Amino acid sequence: MIDARGRVLIAQRPAGKHLAGMWEFPGGKVEPGEARVDALRRELEEEIGIVIEMPRPLLRLTHTYSYGEVLLDVWVVRRYRGTPRSLDGQALRWCSRASLGTAGLLPADRPIVGALRLPERLRLKDTPHYRIRDFAHFEAERSDGTEVLRGVSCRTAGEARAAVKGGADFVALRESLDTAELEALCAAVPAPLFVRGVSLRRAWGLGASGLNALG
Repeated sequence: MIDARGRVLIAQRPAGKHLAGMWEFPGGKVEPGEARVDALRRELEEEIGIVIEMPRPLLRLTHTYSYGEVLLDVWVVRRYRGTPRSLDGQALRWCSRASLGTAGLLPADRPIVGALRLPERLRLKDTPHYRIRDFAHFEAERSDGTEVLRGVSCRTAGEARAAVKGGADFVALRESLDTAELEALCAAVPAPLFVRGVSLRRAWGLGASGLNALG
């Protein structure tokens, strides 16, 4: 969740839970047969008393704890009704994005911090937070050791899959795909995907993170 001032909401795990005292992004578990976005709506209403509107898919990631592997399906919520409040006994805190790195987040949640720097529309190839390179040049730049997010400009769904498999932090499609191919690609890749040829709302509905507005 991000408020009008650009701050991000985090919640502290209460006593008695695994890794109690550490902080995490609000959310919860998907019930059997429940759609991803329906689970998000339900959990945020139950936990912090808000009604969300137009959530933005961000990324999916896995993390292995001592008890097993967890899959995090991460969304950005900027539009919501109500004031977040603790309904589950957890402390809540608004943080600037710059301070999230020192907020004591759960290990599984830490990779999300970098992805939160990505905009809804990509308009620049190089910024202090990310850079975008063509697919043909990605391999040569994979291991530079910086913390800047590595985006890859791809022409096809096949290139996009290969880029993510090769370690890309996000993908920007240079060309439009038909609806079925785009939806399948969004479901297949865990990294943020920026697309062309659809509205922003439609992109989110298909599972993309935003639009590639680069010339």
